[in-house]
Amino acid sequence: MDFTYPPELDTFRAEIRAWLEQHLTGEFLELGNGEDLGADTWPLRCRWEQEMGAGGWIGLEWPTAYGGREVSAMESLVFAEEYARASGPTRAGTFGEGLIGPTLVHFGSDMQKERFLGPILRGEEIWCQGFSEPGAGSDLAGLATKARLEGDRWVIDGQKVWTSQAHLSEWIFVLARTDGAAAKHKGISFFLVPLDQPGIEIRPLVDMLGDQHFCEVFFDGATTAADMIVGEPGDGWKIAMATLGFERGTAFVGQLKKFATELDIVIGLARERGLTSDPVMRQRLAQSHIGLELMRFGLFRTVTSVVRYGRPGPEASIGKLQWSKWHQELTELCTDILGAEATLDHHRTKGLLHDLQHSFLFARSQTIYAGSSEVQHNIIGERVLGLPKD
Repeated sequence: MDFTYPPELDTFRAEIRAWLEQHLTGEFLELGNGEDLGADTWPLRCRWEQEMGAGGWIGLEWPTAYGGREVSAMESLVFAEEYARASGPTRAGTFGEGLIGPTLVHFGSDMQKERFLGPILRGEEIWCQGFSEPGAGSDLAGLATKARLEGDRWVIDGQKVWTSQAHLSEWIFVLARTDGAAAKHKGISFFLVPLDQPGIEIRPLVDMLGDQHFCEVFFDGATTAADMIVGEPGDGWKIAMATLGFERGTAFVGQLKKFATELDIVIGLARERGLTSDPVMRQRLAQSHIGLELMRFGLFRTVTSVVRYGRPGPEASIGKLQWSKWHQELTELCTDILGAEATLDHHRTKGLLHDLQHSFLFARSQTIYAGSSEVQHNIIGERVLGLPKD
């Protein structure tokens, strides 16, 4: 594992830094890089997406034949580092650029590529992901949403849940069962569906922070054109696994920077309150620092795997397991330092205490979303350690 960057990346880094210094200013800079993608800031985030598209900073790893710059994994890591260092806004187009775009590059028809890739690269269309269902989360192949072909339209009935930013998106990529008689992994197909239609109802779910980030999506006779199936009927599981495999590992760079900032704040609070003389507190702070450094090394290991093999290995689950638990422990440490002050309602007023309280509550979800800790343990046991399946 190499912790140094090739010198030829310096020019690319300078290009990124210069563009961000020129364009990431004013109201764009004020957006911040937190988890809240509320409707009040959404139009501005979409404008930032278009600004990035105009600058050629969307789809960096895509092939040049489809409008990308075909950069290496190391160059992608450099971009993620510079974007995080500049406090770039949380992206509105993540699902388009990172998931459905690469999926269409590899599996889409010529028509689908021509129709969708350009708008994604320009930041003009926003996508969401319709995979999880009330009865199909960890066991995704158990999904119950169905699709049938009627004339020149696919008709879709069912429900998706935990669908991030569905209420703010124009399109959703959906897994639905097209063959009920086939084995559960074999009868699934992959669809591209417009959200603005009578057959779709979107209900935002309000979390304990009062935010509306994810939604329930109900399909009741929703339709999409016959040519909006990706691949052939029954190819959905194979395509979906490829879609999830397009995550390159560099997205964690921004999160790692936020974690480092939070740790600095927590250490500062401990010093202000004279708690660094407490040996137990010192040990907890030291363990937090050690954990952060281990995550940084783990990130380099993941990127090294991408450079060598083209994608992260199952060891990436170790990172997810580690950072989600680490962040919960850090926010608990912060709460212990603040004492009774941490119980006050800071949600209505922006500021440091609001942000810390928000992090504490949001961290509760991090061992659940993007694959729960239980699922990560299974992946590590089966695919890394070679243990029998659970």
